[in-house]
Parts: sequence; C-alpha cells; structure tokens
Amino acid sequence: MKKTILSFGAMAFLSSAVFANTNSEIAQLKEKLADLESNQQVLIDETSSLKTGFDTVDISFSHNGMGPAASKVYSSKTPLSIGGYGDIYVKSPDKGQGKAKADVNHFVAYIGYKFSDNIILNTELEFEHGGSNAEAAANGGGKNNSAAEGYAIAEFMYLDFLISKIFNFEIGKTLIPMGLINLRHEPVLFNTIHKPLVELFIIPSTWSATGINTYGSFDNIGISYNAGITQALELNNADNGTPTQIENSVASPTGKTNIAKVAFVGRLDYRGVNGLLAGASIYYGDATQGSVRGSFAMIYDIHAVYELSGFKVKALYSASSISNPENIASKIDSNPNSSIKNSNGYYVNLEYDVLASFEMTQKLPLFIQYDHLNPAATVVDKFGATTGTNIGETTTTTVGVNYFPQDQVTLKLDYAMTNFATASKIDYNTLSVALGFLF
Repeated sequence: MKKTILSFGAMAFLSSAVFANTNSEIAQLKEKLADLESNQQVLIDETSSLKTGFDTVDISFSHNGMGPAASKVYSSKTPLSIGGYGDIYVKSPDKGQGKAKADVNHFVAYIGYKFSDNIILNTELEFEHGGSNAEAAANGGGKNNSAAEGYAIAEFMYLDFLISKIFNFEIGKTLIPMGLINLRHEPVLFNTIHKPLVELFIIPSTWSATGINTYGSFDNIGISYNAGITQALELNNADNGTPTQIENSVASPTGKTNIAKVAFVGRLDYRGVNGLLAGASIYYGDATQGSVRGSFAMIYDIHAVYELSGFKVKALYSASSISNPENIASKIDSNPNSSIKNSNGYYVNLEYDVLASFEMTQKLPLFIQYDHLNPAATVVDKFGATTGTNIGETTTTTVGVNYFPQDQVTLKLDYAMTNFATASKIDYNTLSVALGFLF
C-alpha cells in the first residue's frame, strides 16, 4: 500500500515538474515570438526607408554650414535621400500700408543621391509664393519680378566630391557661403518670420550661383573655410527705381544666366569655444555681366552666434562697395543718372527659451531683433560725384515668440516696427503669424 502511495506521489511530482517546465518553455517561446515580431517590424520600416529615401532628419547635423534638411543626403543610410521644408504666413500691416496678405512663401524639396561614398548629388527644388502660373509667365515670371512673384527654381544643384576632412570641392549651382541665413535658410533655423533686411538687400539671400567651391575644416583648432570662383552679379540688370540693386541682381530663376565674368568668394569660421560661432566672409568680382567694364563689387560680412543654457545671441554686419558705379545703369529716387556706390547694415537678435530649464521636448523662445539697413549709403551721378547719402535708410525692431511642439515644426508670431530716417517716408508696423517645418 505504501509502495502504491509512493508511486502515485512520484508520478504526481514528475507530472507537475513536466507541466512547470512546459509552462516555462511556453513563456519563453512567447517572449521570443514577441521579439521576432518586433524585429520584423523594424526590418519592414528599414526596408521601406531604403526604398523611399525617407530617412529621419537629424536636426543637429550640418554639412559645411548648411541646414539639417539640406545636409540630409550626407548622413543618409540610403543612396537616395528626400527632404524638404516649407512655410506659410499671414501679415497685416498698419492701415494705409496695404491689405493683409497670406502667402505660401516656400515649399521646397531636397533630393540627393549618393553615387558613392565620395560623390554626392544634392539639389534644392523650390516653389515660392505658390509656384509659377499663367499670370507669372505672362508678366515675365522670375525671382525678382514684383508683378509676378510666383516661380519655381532649382535653388541649387551640384556634385560634391568628398576628398578629406580638410579639403573637398563642389561643382554646379551652389549656395554662396556668406552670412548667417544664406546657408541656413530653413524656417525653423531663424526666429523672425521674414529674413533680416540686411540678409535680403546687402547679402541677397537666398543667393546661389554657378561655379566651384572648395571647403574643409581643421577640427583641432576649430577653423572651417570656404573658397570658390562663381559667376559674377549682373548689376546692370537691376530693378530700377529702388535702392536694392544687389538684391535684384542674383541669378535669374529661368536657369539661363550669363557667366562671362566671375567673382571670388571666401569664408572663415571659428567654432573652438563651445556654443560659439564667429566668422567673416567676402565676395569680390565684376559688378556686371554686360558690356560695362571697370566696375567691381565687394560685399563682406562679419557674423557671430553664441548659445548658452537657453540664451542665444546673433549679430551680423555687412557692407557692399561698387567701384565706378556710374558705369552701371540704375536710378535712385527716379533720377536716371544716379547709381549706388555703398550699402551697409547690421542686425542683433536676442533670444531666450523659457522652457529651457524644464525637461521638455517643446521649446518656447522669446526674441527681439534690431535691424538697421542703409541700402544706398552713397549715391553718385554719371560723373562719379556724390549726389546723395543714406537714401532709403530704415530701422526695424521686431519682437515675437516661436513655439516648437517638435524640433522640426514651428509656429511663429512677431510684430515688426519699421522707422525711416527721412521724414518724407511714413513709419509703419506689421503683425505676422506663420508656420514652418522641415523634414
């Protein structure tokens, strides 16, 4: 009897042990199955990215000073890279200064392709003010045609040959490496809704031209450089009647531009101190692509950015000088015999992110910007004699706030107060709201 009881007990123990082992194995199998399903989804996502080129943009990455979306192809895990940015705004000026205006300001696609690890195609295809249309075509279209602002353009398109950290070169239509905005013009990268006036009329952002540019960096001393030869400006084709000759002389968006004359462009930046960027850039070359000879343009800027614990300060000074400007067709204040000899301007931007001290993914920077523009500091007649100074001089103070629910998306609000140096001009204020994004 005792043997029978012991036998049943042993069988029960073995059964429970086997059952326990079975349950444990089942739990382990379920865990492995869950891991396999998770890995399968990751593989599906990665395969999808490989097919489409839609890598996630790294907001902190910059190649040769460009914005993160423009730099995307350089960090892409796939040969094909697709990115972009866009912004839309509504602005309402004071009464008497025009109607409130809504504008699909930019929609841009970056398309890049890696032929190899060392040969890279990078392009920016831009639709501005809603893109081109029949009215634009009828009025001549174009980037600077006030009668028809909408247009589509290849803002840049170049092949980049990566040689080493200290020397590389790009050939094609490239961004001119000047200022703080021209290389980094994606809307989440500057806090005002509209670009600073100095980087519109002195440095004509967004400014691109055909040529060759070399660049590199010396990380041990915190120095980076750009140096290149590019097509010269075409000041004799300026939009007459306004003191914005340089801004209206960038390459035509038709894609067909004169390149009989060239210019030199160079840039040096220092990043040897954490949070600091300080540098300067210069452009020097013929001032016209036409038959006019003996006129040269020099544009330069000095710039700096410093960031610390939610605070950021940006400052830039830029000036231009045109030799023998009397040779170039233009007119200022309806004077057919006047030409701009000198222009200058500067701005200072102070920003503080009120959410910086909290552990949050959102950002809420408040800012104030002071912008001083003197687009016709010296005006001469057809004999080269000075006939006027400081024509069109303005100061603009802008206060505002940005909200970043995510690093790639921003909502903007600002209030700009513009004052003219001459009593004949009427001061005005503008309230603007906007949204911007990059991907």
